[in-house]
Amino acid sequence: MEIHKFIWAGRLPLNVYTDTLEEVDALKIIVTMGRGGTGKTTFVALMTKHFIKTGGHPLLLVDVDPDQNLGELVGVDLPEEGKKTISELIIETFLEAGGTTVGVPPSERMEGKIWESGLYEGDYFDLMAIGPKWAEGCYCLPDAALKRALERLTKVYKYILIDSPAGLEHLNRKITSDVDAIIDIIDPSKKAFNHVQRAHKIAKRVDLAFNNFFIVGGYRFPRSLEETVEETTGLQYLGKIAYDEEVENYVLHGKSLLQLPNTSPTYTSITEIRKKAGY
Repeated sequence: MEIHKFIWAGRLPLNVYTDTLEEVDALKIIVTMGRGGTGKTTFVALMTKHFIKTGGHPLLLVDVDPDQNLGELVGVDLPEEGKKTISELIIETFLEAGGTTVGVPPSERMEGKIWESGLYEGDYFDLMAIGPKWAEGCYCLPDAALKRALERLTKVYKYILIDSPAGLEHLNRKITSDVDAIIDIIDPSKKAFNHVQRAHKIAKRVDLAFNNFFIVGGYRFPRSLEETVEETTGLQYLGKIAYDEEVENYVLHGKSLLQLPNTSPTYTSITEIRKKAGY
């Protein structure tokens, strides 16, 4: 397959420098969401570890959570790597540099900047983050810029893993389409079950094309509630993330979860969950 070149500053926006590229399997986009503290970002990081281990790369990781924790959990510090979040790039372009939003749509102007200055490129995965929004207003422009970037050059990835917050505004704006799976990580609360139902309803109402909507129990989700999940939500339950004190130690000391032993209860529970999901 010839690469029909989106070239910024004389280079491809990936670690690809040949004239041709082998055709990869159909791209699969997995969106993981959930309330804070359920283990959502840990889940994404350890899914990344799984795909690296099993050859499911190259990967694109997209951190849509303003808390911006995914990079740390996979051993990437964007500022140290000289990379900026999409929100930072928008502020630089349209607020600090006085760029106009008249004429060419702002999302189109941002596309090249994202690939040049917002994309960390690694051996097995690339990473970008939407970042906290340091200005008044909604996430409309960052979401639109991210959506355009994802639409234009994602065919070379095998998987795109999106770490999304519990808030549904990004899902509502369809930051991506043709999703293979949405995975909602829940805790033992009525709010969590309500969130699942709202998220599923929004995904259908905005015509987000998705093949599966799965439920996963977080660290604190009790075994006693597992049998009621599918009955309550009408959606497939894949299991729960097992607790492992070593994971907390890694996070506390800023160690990459990609280095976590394969024997970790958390990692082995996630590998079982991904088997049920078909990955």
